[in-house]
Amino acid sequence: MSKIAIIGSGFSGLSAAAYLSSEGHDVHVFEKNDQPGGRARQLKTDTGYVFDMGPSWYWMPGVFEKFFNDFGFRIPDLYDLNLLNPSFEIVFGEKDTMSVPADFKSLCSLFESIEHGSAEQLKKFMTEAKYKYDKGMDSLVYKPGLSILEFANTAVLKDVFRLQVFSSFSRHVRKYFSHPKLIALMEFPVLFLGAMPQHTPALYSLMNYAGLKLGTWYPVGGFGKVVDAMVHVAEKNGAVFHFDATVEKLEIENNLVHKLVINGEGYEFDAVIASADYHHVENKLLPAEYKNYDEKYWEKKTLAPSCLIFFLGINKKINSLTHHTLFFDEELFQHSKEIYKDPQWPSKPLFYVCCPSRSDESVAPACHENLFLLMPLASGLSDNEELRNKYFNLMMTRLEKQTEEDLLSFIDYKKSYCINDFITDYNSYKGNAYGLANTLMQTAVLKPKIRNKKIKNLFYAGQLTVPGPGVPPSIISGKIAAQQLIKHLKKTEHEIAI
Repeated sequence: MSKIAIIGSGFSGLSAAAYLSSEGHDVHVFEKNDQPGGRARQLKTDTGYVFDMGPSWYWMPGVFEKFFNDFGFRIPDLYDLNLLNPSFEIVFGEKDTMSVPADFKSLCSLFESIEHGSAEQLKKFMTEAKYKYDKGMDSLVYKPGLSILEFANTAVLKDVFRLQVFSSFSRHVRKYFSHPKLIALMEFPVLFLGAMPQHTPALYSLMNYAGLKLGTWYPVGGFGKVVDAMVHVAEKNGAVFHFDATVEKLEIENNLVHKLVINGEGYEFDAVIASADYHHVENKLLPAEYKNYDEKYWEKKTLAPSCLIFFLGINKKINSLTHHTLFFDEELFQHSKEIYKDPQWPSKPLFYVCCPSRSDESVAPACHENLFLLMPLASGLSDNEELRNKYFNLMMTRLEKQTEEDLLSFIDYKKSYCINDFITDYNSYKGNAYGLANTLMQTAVLKPKIRNKKIKNLFYAGQLTVPGPGVPPSIISGKIAAQQLIKHLKKTEHEIAI
């Protein structure tokens, strides 16, 4: 049995903790904040509001099921999961809202009502997307990305071409649909991947299958319930969690991590998985000579966006809102360009509104609403209260216009969260919210490596390495890192035995 440290308790750290502890290792998880979950922490107020501070879209339910099933658990025994219907709404303009149904037959009818022949095109698109989802989630995303040789056998190479790993998502969508509304609907999921559709692999049409065919779900009580369930699994296997525990330094001997300095005290370990921000670990915790990458490397990388978030409590009900609402009443391309090509605070931003209290009475006081407003923006920008307030007023004006209600006068709780907060709370590189963008040149083996090249017992997990940003990929990342570490430990044991 080895004593293993995991830095960070986001989804990748929780996943790694569960897999390693299930193998009998002595696992300790160190979290700098006062609760588990990383970006999926919850904010709870004295007045009864419960805000998910990060993820709010529960897609790819099979990844969650697979994780819990690996340890003999069933999701219904851990938390309640509801299918949302409609899945979400998209606001294209005044009195121009598309409600996206959970039922695929109804979705086909919606497509046909917008563009003649698009129902059949959608079925064809989804057949191909299902193949990508099945193949991708079965094998491709579970590869550690350490060598191109992982893709060297004939079957995998054949899949790589059919999966369209190196072709454009934007061009792929336009082969099937021409109406701007349908293109916007199909392209929006890649915003979660952190890149413009033009620079995202067509592989990620699997996201359309995940969201539009497998459904948009909601864990009752919020994503905090998923975090609690993963902590329960890890603890059941013997993992120990330490909160308010800031890892300040990794001490190296003979190309091995042998000690972590935590809150000023040293603790010895046999191996480490760093699920904290990759750049932070390399630049703040490691001696310079042991880094995988220098600052020039990171500067050239395309980061996923950061975002401006507002957590709002409203002391009345808003009957015209659904659980998820996307405001696409401005130009997607322009906003994307101001994130990736010409980084600046957006001139005409798109934004997203989540109202979980429409589906779950437990996240707000009676007769109140819980609102989460999110506007994507470029990482690394200047962030101050004046800018936050400017965009708050802009978003609220459009939200009030859409709902045809006064909302500002009914706010009884308000908290903002932006670039500076991501840096403070998560040591996030340039304040990014979603990690490294899944661009064509940052896919699979082209991502930062999951293991340190010079330190044999240090591995990385999370959204800055394989397979990429998002909750399901982060869960998978933790599993991959744990498997690689287990291989290393077994190899070491064998060498010692010889």
